[in-house]
Order: sequence, then C-alpha cells, then structure tokens
Amino acid sequence: MDKPASKHVDAVMKPDPRDPSVSTRRRFLGTSAGAMATLSLASLGVATGRSARAGEYGILDQPAPELQVDYWLDRHGKPTSYSIGPLRGKWVFLECFQNWCPGCHSHGFPTLKKVADAFDGDDRVSVAAVQTVFEGFGSNTREAVRELQLRYELPIPMGHDPGTPEREGLPSTMVHYRTGGTPWAIVIEPGGTVAYNNYYIDGDKFVALLKEELG
Repeated sequence: MDKPASKHVDAVMKPDPRDPSVSTRRRFLGTSAGAMATLSLASLGVATGRSARAGEYGILDQPAPELQVDYWLDRHGKPTSYSIGPLRGKWVFLECFQNWCPGCHSHGFPTLKKVADAFDGDDRVSVAAVQTVFEGFGSNTREAVRELQLRYELPIPMGHDPGTPEREGLPSTMVHYRTGGTPWAIVIEPGGTVAYNNYYIDGDKFVALLKEELG
C-alpha cells in the first residue's frame, strides 16, 4: 500500500457532512430493495485493518468530480478520452494505481481484472483505471500504463495522471477524490455520487452485489 505524506492529505478540503448529497446517498442506501443497499465499507472492504479512516480520506457521499486527466488509452491501447459527466445513469468502477505499488499487483489489478471481465460489454457499467503518480515518477510512467493493460489483459480505458509542483506533487485525481494512496477503489452510483472510496474492495462481493442490483 503506497500512501502520500500526511501533510498533502491535510491540505485538501474535507467533505462537509451537512452537504445535501450526503442525505441523498443515505436515502438511496436505506430505501433500495436491491443488494446494493449493503454497498458499504463493512460489506465490501477486505478485513485487513487497512481500511481508510472516516473523514481522513475519500469523498464518500459527495458528487463525483470530473476527471482532469489528459492521457487515456482505450482497451486496444489507442489514444482516447474518458469523462465522468457522460456516464451519468451508469455505475462507474474506477481503480487508482501505480506501476511500482506492490499492493496494486497483489490485490488492485486482480480485483480490477475481475470487475472488468464481469461487466465487459454491459452498457450499464463503466470500468476504468488511472495511474495516479505521486512518487516514483521514473517507474510510474505513461509507457507503464500500456504495459500493465497488456499484462493483466484489461479490456478497459486506462489513464495517466502525474502530480505537478503546483499541487505539491499530487495528481489531480488524488486531490479531487482525496484518495489515500494506491491501490484505491472508487465506485460512483448512477446518480453521480461517490458510493465507495477505500484502499481495498472485495471484488467477488462487488460483482455479485452489482449483478443482483442490475438484475
């Protein structure tokens, strides 16, 4: 698990629990008749004690910000684009990774592969991954994105988002989604609200829950 320096996280604004979107998601979870009513950190997180602490990371219950990533490859390795806005009405599974991150290879990519294969061709679900580089810039390169796409046979768009001096070395995705490091899983529900935000997610449970919800 790769984590940034705490000063970087502290510099990012924390979500306001009074925001109306918080109660919107709670109503969604509380009234859904489907299995996604159990879409929570407790049900999908792996019991390793490495879950994100509430309030420290993530923007759970908040509207999903647009991605400001200008380098994307489609499933065939060709240049493309990817935006959150046009995906409204779909479930979105977004994995943040770094090439040199051990946890990404031991858990992040296998989980991503499982989710990507499960919903490949399903227009109701969009799966993507972004290399959010905040360290190891010589190893976590653009070229690595395609190499990883091929190594894990990922049929999804993948992006590269390196940190900049203006953001104290943090990538924009990390700043706007308040990710705690890599690997990091983000789930956005069809209404555009972040429904899951954590280091680890149980891929089998997520696939089963979402398939039941979609019917």
